[in-house]
Amino acid sequence: MASSMLTVRKMLTISLVAVLAAGGSQANPTGIGGDANNEGDVALAGCTCHADEPDNSVTLILTDVPYRYEPGESYEMVIQIIGGPPADTASHTGGFSMRVSGGSLAASEGSEALVYNWEDDVTSLTHTNSGSKVPDRTWHITWTAPPEETGVVTIWLAGNSVNGDGIPSQLDRWNRLSASMDEGEFGGVRTVFVGNGDIEPPAPVEEGVDLHHMGAGMRAHWLGLLGFAAVVIVIIFCGLMLRYGFSRHYEGRSNLLRLRIKHQRRGDQ
Repeated sequence: MASSMLTVRKMLTISLVAVLAAGGSQANPTGIGGDANNEGDVALAGCTCHADEPDNSVTLILTDVPYRYEPGESYEMVIQIIGGPPADTASHTGGFSMRVSGGSLAASEGSEALVYNWEDDVTSLTHTNSGSKVPDRTWHITWTAPPEETGVVTIWLAGNSVNGDGIPSQLDRWNRLSASMDEGEFGGVRTVFVGNGDIEPPAPVEEGVDLHHMGAGMRAHWLGLLGFAAVVIVIIFCGLMLRYGFSRHYEGRSNLLRLRIKHQRRGDQ
């Protein structure tokens, strides 16, 4: 009996370990940061739980990065991920982990529900559960520059594009980038990106207006064309009459017309 109870306990222990192991392989729709993969900070090491190496089919973009920053000033930036698995708007589409060596990170106004500071660390930022479901894989963030004499500040960013099945695998894709900003007088902003740049351009905007949207029905449209054609025919007919009906050099004119022209030349009435 004791042996049977021991066997049951062993089975329960093994099952618990298996469940915990399975839980560790699940996705992190509520964000990620720190040394979650035992390979260093995720923002630097990358999303290795999804795939071992970064994939340049994923274009990771960070826009409005200042060339130089003024101490204490805040700068709005935009993170965007393009490429990877098709985005399933009904599920999780992607996420990011970001870290800076100086200053503080926060959500931009209106984006508080999409990003937050990982473990209340102002130098680390990641996506929320709602933020992992944004269909365009875009997040708006704010970086506040550090005090004077901080020097060069480095940004590290890792972003993943996932298929939404909740299971990290080779089907998911990720990439990472880094950028540096020196202290000094503000000198404009730039866009930093990594990837093969194979981005499908947006469809051309149709500038034409459908006649039906202008309030012209099909019958009115054809009536208008017929009226225009009738005017053209009348103009051509009048031109022919002027050219051949009243010309003095046209051989086909009548004898009466010739006589009238002859009298006009002589001055006879």
